[in-house]
Amino acid sequence: MRLMVAGGGGFRVPLIYRALCTGPYAGLVDECVLYDVDAHRLEAIGAVLASFRAGLPDGTPAPAVRISMSLELALTGVDMVFAAIRPGGTAGRVADERVAQGLGLLGQETTGAGGISYALRSIPPMLELAAAMRRLCPGAWLVNFTNPAGMVTEALIPVLGPKVVGICDSAGGLAHRAARAAGVALPDGVLAGVGYYGLNHLGWLYRLEADGRDLLPELLADPRKLAGFEEGRLFSPELLAGLGCLPNEYLFYYYAAGQAAAAMRSAAETRGESIHRQQAGLYPRLAAAGAEAYALWDAARRSREEGYLAEARPGGEERNEEDLAGGGYERVALALMRALSGGPETELILNVPNTLPRTGPGGGGGPAIPGLPSDAVVEVPCRVGADGVVPIAQDRPAPAQLDLMRRVKEVERLVVRATTPRPGSRSGVPGSDGTGGPGGGSSPVFGLARREAALAAFARHPLVDSEELAARLLAGYEAAFPRLAALWQDGPGR
Repeated sequence: MRLMVAGGGGFRVPLIYRALCTGPYAGLVDECVLYDVDAHRLEAIGAVLASFRAGLPDGTPAPAVRISMSLELALTGVDMVFAAIRPGGTAGRVADERVAQGLGLLGQETTGAGGISYALRSIPPMLELAAAMRRLCPGAWLVNFTNPAGMVTEALIPVLGPKVVGICDSAGGLAHRAARAAGVALPDGVLAGVGYYGLNHLGWLYRLEADGRDLLPELLADPRKLAGFEEGRLFSPELLAGLGCLPNEYLFYYYAAGQAAAAMRSAAETRGESIHRQQAGLYPRLAAAGAEAYALWDAARRSREEGYLAEARPGGEERNEEDLAGGGYERVALALMRALSGGPETELILNVPNTLPRTGPGGGGGPAIPGLPSDAVVEVPCRVGADGVVPIAQDRPAPAQLDLMRRVKEVERLVVRATTPRPGSRSGVPGSDGTGGPGGGSSPVFGLARREAALAAFARHPLVDSEELAARLLAGYEAAFPRLAALWQDGPGR
């Protein structure tokens, strides 16, 4: 199998390659093609992979590595594409955070105003990648890592249909950590008894059954067990008791928005600034490190992981060793790839359209999460096999959770509107002709011009909730990213 990684100079690419050389995914891929628009980053990550490969025992089935800056050459003959791009680089992330923080708002990479800004940059080149795949490798699957993952995946569905899947490791990680805390094993690839519904970075674990008994109520009532894993420590016992479920870690930014924003403002630098500073010095050293490149990269990875969600951990609390060991989203991606390629079927929490399979004439086909549009991309447990990805039906969310999901989904669809062709263009985007959209029927979302839609997205987001702040946010991001002006005119916007 030939795998292409778009964003092949990305910091986490060695995690993918490492997993392809050892463990259950060894031998799955024959050739790994790294594609990027940054030659220096490609050179550095190529050096890390060469260093890692040189340290493997003889006979290890390590995939051949090919580096390319030509999208056409990189996609030729490809069976699977992993996409993890960051338009604007880490400097763009810093601007995403700082513009929001400058207005007293949460400055976070994928949540709130920063996430909208990130999506405005990431969706257009991802649409170009999807269009190129239709031309050059129409049978290939696209596994989307690019953030904000759910929003980007929703924008790609009209181009690639069921051949695109969004992934994130936070939801599956929550299920496994909660199961361990409850004293049960949750085998890889098995989600029997797990109830989870949400959008990417906005979901809840609401059921955790073993032997016919739901263990979640007992877990939520036990402060000692809650203290044993990250999400249990993030949220107060009172909040968890009131919810009756475990939130995804990113919901900290909603349930404790003021605390999170204050912690970020008090920090000496933003998370993006820390990563930008680290990588600016690291990449040239990796390229020149020779045999030591992999060890240098791995030390930097651990340091980076230690700072993850630092604003939610009071008093300098350290992360658990298992969180620092790596092996999150790349394992989700490779388990997905193996199942889609004819390997063992698996169950994973993925970002897919909210549509259940039809069970026969006139049967099935409803939403996996009741109360949300059936064409909306949601994050739910899915069964994966050679025939594709099938979402598993979930319970109807509680009213407060459903209301939050509906509002954030409206924001996501406004961002999709802001980054895709104008109404009447026959782009294939649901609702782009004014006849469809969130919830079906006529939708005002796709009646908006691009800049109007972006402005409305900022204003409607629960962590902004202000037309005045939305106008100031958009003006700030336009100053930071001048190429947004081309996006409003249906240009490439990159």
